[in-house]
Amino acid sequence: MAGTTILDTGQVPEAFRTVLGDHGIPVTTEDCAPSAVLRSAGLPESSSSVNSRAEKQRSPGAQKKIFEAFRKHLSRKYREEGVQLIPGTLETFSRLQANGAKIALNTGFDRLLTDLLLDAVAFAPGRVSAVVCGDDVSEGRPAPYLIFRAMEAAGAQSVHRVASVGDTTLDLQAGYHAGVRWNIGVLSGAHTKEQMEKVPHTHLIPSVAVLPDLWK
Repeated sequence: MAGTTILDTGQVPEAFRTVLGDHGIPVTTEDCAPSAVLRSAGLPESSSSVNSRAEKQRSPGAQKKIFEAFRKHLSRKYREEGVQLIPGTLETFSRLQANGAKIALNTGFDRLLTDLLLDAVAFAPGRVSAVVCGDDVSEGRPAPYLIFRAMEAAGAQSVHRVASVGDTTLDLQAGYHAGVRWNIGVLSGAHTKEQMEKVPHTHLIPSVAVLPDLWK
């Protein structure tokens, strides 16, 4: 979702820096740069940079407390500052659905944070067929389970009729592991074209705004 259908304006790195600082964990400029945090983009939030940094210095109970603080801080940022969709997202959804496609969203965020994101962008009920979160599966990307769970929820039976779209190398790895027919990278989020080109894919496109053009 973030970086693919939802605009990433830096709230995640800011939350990362603030929460670790509040808990006395040293954070360098390099640590809190967006590129450092986004290296873990696409992973379930429970295995993100926040916990990776915390686990080096804190007990398991403290790690959980730090992650909960991160989630609350990020939720507050989203609530106060708002969330925007990648331009062209809703138009893309409408064009694809008009041609019989089903749309499912998947994310490494947990259900609580995902619901807040969806509320913030005012997704109308029924806009998508399914939303799958990191806490719905046993293992996040690059494992294919988010994709498989989304297929199940949307009623898709064959990977040969599925397109997986994401903005990170982990998204592309997950699509490859799932064996989807179209494994598509968008350049609107975490990773550069040079990074994405190194991972198996079928297409690299600027953003989801041009996605329907692939099937003209």
